Amino acid sequence: MKNIYILGLFLALFVLNTSCDDDGGTSAINTTNGALPDFKLTAGSPSFIDLTGLDNLNLQFTVGVGVGEPTSFDLKAFYQTVDGDLYGPIILDAGVTTFPKEYSITGTDIVAAFSELSSADDIQVGDVLKFYTSYTFKDGSKLEVLNSKGEPNYYAPDFNAYPNFTVKLEFVVSCPSDLAGTYTVLSSGSSTDSGTPPGTNPIVDYPYTVVVTDNGGGNYTISDGFAGLYILWYESYGISSEYPGNFTDICGELSGSWVEPFGTDVTLTGMVNPDGTLSISWINGYDDTADAVYTPQ
Repeated sequence: MKNIYILGLFLALFVLNTSCDDDGGTSAINTTNGALPDFKLTAGSPSFIDLTGLDNLNLQFTVGVGVGEPTSFDLKAFYQTVDGDLYGPIILDAGVTTFPKEYSITGTDIVAAFSELSSADDIQVGDVLKFYTSYTFKDGSKLEVLNSKGEPNYYAPDFNAYPNFTVKLEFVVSCPSDLAGTYTVLSSGSSTDSGTPPGTNPIVDYPYTVVVTDNGGGNYTISDGFAGLYILWYESYGISSEYPGNFTDICGELSGSWVEPFGTDVTLTGMVNPDGTLSISWINGYDDTADAVYTPQ
């Protein structure tokens, strides 16, 4: 794994070192340099944009350099609406030569920065504010970390999982969320596989216990995304341990996705009920499906 990590870092930097096919300009840029940012949230800063508290919003973070030796950077941002419209990029700070540098962004700052936002009323649940950097090097060459579509200009997807630095910073517009804890789950579902144990398919009100872990920003991990059903149905295939799932809570609407042990995508949908329980449904690529009620212990 260590060798793979180093190779991935080398290949990604090689791409950054040699070209930038879509940097938001009109031509490719050849450069002998590469760089990626390191964004860090300041302790106590919110990790999402609280739609119910825009007047008191204060996003605090620092921007440093994770990889490379640029002479300066510009802090830029996109604003993507829940409907898919992309505003920007806009420059928030230009020609920064001393880093890491601290930033504080308020709700008023966000509205003022994007001409498409006439007031705070234009900010909607599901919108995303994306911060990124562009770099200038000692030879005068420039590099945009995101292209004009708001997509990465680097080609190593595991960069976002590197523990040493964070190459992008996004804030989703949402509501306060507090769903972490241990839940008793009752699942009812069916498998399309003919090899499930007798009497288990379909299953009604199968009991199980899961732990939901808060990852910040309304994002959660479920200790077993299938609440025991994969272990129940597929032990003959070697499934004997829990398989984590995930979901994002946006003002009570839950959604998530992950890849299950047999390689297909799992889609999760759900909602937070007035009594504090969670109604969650999932379906995989084989059309195995289940509906579950999560009750906090």
